[in-house]
Amino acid sequence: MSELIGRFTKKEEIANWISHFTGAILASAGLTLMIVASALKGNAWHVVSTAIFGSTMVLLYFSSAIAHGLPGGRLKQVFFVIDQAAIFLLIAGTYTPLALVALHGPVGWILFGLQWAMAIAGIIMQVLRKNSVQHGAGLIDIIIYVAMGWMFLIAVVPIIKALPLMGFLWILIGGACYCFGIIFYRKAKFKYAHLVWHLMVLAGSISHFFAIFFYVIPMSVN
Repeated sequence: MSELIGRFTKKEEIANWISHFTGAILASAGLTLMIVASALKGNAWHVVSTAIFGSTMVLLYFSSAIAHGLPGGRLKQVFFVIDQAAIFLLIAGTYTPLALVALHGPVGWILFGLQWAMAIAGIIMQVLRKNSVQHGAGLIDIIIYVAMGWMFLIAVVPIIKALPLMGFLWILIGGACYCFGIIFYRKAKFKYAHLVWHLMVLAGSISHFFAIFFYVIPMSVN
């Protein structure tokens, strides 16, 4: 996830690349584990929803790693746009197992529909905005990210009833990590601030993986 092409030193870009290439490897392993666990413990709802979640993690981390690893040029710019768009996909992807497995009903489908509608709208907005590559995610993008991320509050009661306490806490911890990281994504100007953002994204993804793997996948869905 990157904000401004050319703003980072070579050492910063190496650190940025290492952090999210590591994330890409972990996300790939997580995707495999979730699909296997879903196939063994659940049904098609589990497999499809966790595959979506895992795939969006893989896309985000690989696109970010490639964007930071490439030298300047058109291809780097393309991957920065993919990277920014992948944020929307990851948020909606994270909600997918919660909506289709943990809730699995009218509330879940409403949450699922809202998430993916906002994700698609956000991606279209970024692609059409001419300065998206040069200036990264803008204020409107950040507002949409945060609104999508905390949308579970509209269904907090059903979610609390559906999930064990630790599962719900892991979701909260993950959301807090992402939100804390946004400070370094948008405002912090010190060296390696973007790396801190990357590490917070990793922490958020790992927290949400724990919630899905240990508490959502074991749930039964009729």
